Amino acid sequence: MLQLNIQNETSRLHAVVLGTAKSLGGIPKLKDAYDPKSIEHILAGTYPTEEDMKLEMEAFNKVFQKYDVKIFRPKVIENYNQIFSRDIGFVIDDVFIKANILPDREEELCAIEHVLEQIDSNKVLTPPEEVHVEGGDVMPWGKYIFVGTCRRNDYPDIITARTNLSAVEYLKKTFPNKIVKDFDLVKSNTEARDNALHLDCCFQPVGTDKAIIYKGGFNDKNEYQFLVNLFGEENLFQITRDEMYKMNSNIFSISPKVVVSEKNFTRLNNWLRDHGFTVEEIPYAEISKQEGLLRCSTLPLIRD
Repeated sequence: MLQLNIQNETSRLHAVVLGTAKSLGGIPKLKDAYDPKSIEHILAGTYPTEEDMKLEMEAFNKVFQKYDVKIFRPKVIENYNQIFSRDIGFVIDDVFIKANILPDREEELCAIEHVLEQIDSNKVLTPPEEVHVEGGDVMPWGKYIFVGTCRRNDYPDIITARTNLSAVEYLKKTFPNKIVKDFDLVKSNTEARDNALHLDCCFQPVGTDKAIIYKGGFNDKNEYQFLVNLFGEENLFQITRDEMYKMNSNIFSISPKVVVSEKNFTRLNNWLRDHGFTVEEIPYAEISKQEGLLRCSTLPLIRD
């Protein structure tokens, strides 16, 4: 049996589900695209090829192998995008929560059934139907659970709004010993540079006391200020609108000192090294064209 344990974003990783880029089904039709960045690249003729994305995911896979992380992969569904395993579920403490995701993507959960079978069934929860939540919006951080959400009245019409206030209430009830802190994110169906698809698109902790953050991703500046106060201004790497668009906050921690990052994130990677991190640089720019990057491609199961 898998003894799940996720207390935070950065403790030493021991087991993870890494998505797959096999048999993606080609370039999606515009009506089937779920985010403005994918739409932008479909229209421009620059949507990534399956071959390029497979190479990028294999580079990520090799980093996990280097650090002796147990890697699970989804069963391949023909002609189906299964890169972003973070969307389909998440672990808090020793509990796996299935995400209520876009209906078209429910098959992705079936593709990791071989993983779920290794978890105590009492520790696998399915939220009620009214709870909309994706793993990219949920970040355990010690006594906190940070949750990205959308409080707009037109929530049902925003394809980029993935986690609702019912999810915030559900997490509060499910984890009464935690402080659930939600953040109202900036959303756009049409402009990727003004769309924080998930919380990890505008914020992510690194190490034990640092974080990457984009002020423009938060609708409520008091909520942004809460994070500034919690981590300390001197411990934050502030990214620009363009760096947010390129997914600079969506890197991935293997341990408090080891971070996997995109090789083109020069400013960020230099900052990380200056602060004592080992940065494992890999190519991931093609996958980023689908408005997801390294954190989005992973579903951590066990950390220290």
